[in-house]
Amino acid sequence: MSDDATLGDMLAKRGVSRRAFLKYAAYTASIMALPATSTKVIAQALAKARRQSVIWLSFQECTGCTESLTRSFSPTLEDLIFDFISLDYHHTLQAVSGDAAENARHTAMAENKGKYIVVVDGSVPIKDDGIYSTIAGMTNLDMLNETVKDAFAVVSVGTCAAFGGIPRAKPNPTGAVAISEIIKDKPLINISGCPPIPEAITGTLSYVLSFGKIPELDHLGRPKAFFGETIHDRCYRRPFYERGMFAKSFDDEGARNGWCLYELGCKGPVAYNTCATLKWNGGTSFPIQSGHGCLGCSEPDFWDMGGFYKPLSTSLGSVGTAAAAAAAAGAIVGAGSAMLARRHQENYLKDLADKDEEI
Repeated sequence: MSDDATLGDMLAKRGVSRRAFLKYAAYTASIMALPATSTKVIAQALAKARRQSVIWLSFQECTGCTESLTRSFSPTLEDLIFDFISLDYHHTLQAVSGDAAENARHTAMAENKGKYIVVVDGSVPIKDDGIYSTIAGMTNLDMLNETVKDAFAVVSVGTCAAFGGIPRAKPNPTGAVAISEIIKDKPLINISGCPPIPEAITGTLSYVLSFGKIPELDHLGRPKAFFGETIHDRCYRRPFYERGMFAKSFDDEGARNGWCLYELGCKGPVAYNTCATLKWNGGTSFPIQSGHGCLGCSEPDFWDMGGFYKPLSTSLGSVGTAAAAAAAAGAIVGAGSAMLARRHQENYLKDLADKDEEI
């Protein structure tokens, strides 16, 4: 990346209006849960910034995280690559291969020493010296350490990179680990999900580019703007949960009427993500809205929680007994409240009937 032009200069050449630029800045402030006053700060910072060099490494993964990124609606993938970042290396999206690809990675590292961002999707196998996954003759472990050495920050995209994901699931034959278990000396952001919501990726990168720092993170290293609340907190089915109205199967009357999917294994009460608000495909839907319970894919060890279709009260797993017990208790309270409400309603109707008889 040798172009020293600012983003403001490039956007002006492409005919992007100030209004459109401010609209994007406002959107970024909104999804990052920043005050409205941040819009001007983001716009000014982006306009003065130079394209951020990004090196994207893909290890033990399914390419789902890249697929998610290519479906980003704001900004679009084209905007992200050509306006805001310089995607200097990406196994799936780059046009070159072989020596030319590896030379591009090394060139980006040399020209942007101390400034580039390394994005990683996929876990890293460390058993038997990491021989289970290699690229260009290098193990994933060696490539990660070499690339991250002079980076400004590391972004672990997807649950595999953030927490080990499916490759780490029992019995974990390759010794797969999360990026955080290897990289200890660099700022690191986890954007979990299988796959993660694309706006969580682009929004986080835009924040880093705007402010030159890492956003506020939760105890698992995830941006609080996207992982600060559980899916249950914002789920439109929560009123049914509170009233103890649960679907018993995926095709019963309760399911058809949109009742809570807790008893069908929904992990929404212990899964932190923004699926219920940002949703997918430009805000079209998310799994629960489509009739399927949350799998908890943004949480550590979600694959080994004890069963996707068992309620939390019987599949505690690694999500923690306290959280699962609280969710189960809430469901019991909801069911009890619903029973009391039905009794009150029955008594009220009986009283009305008795009064009618008296009249």
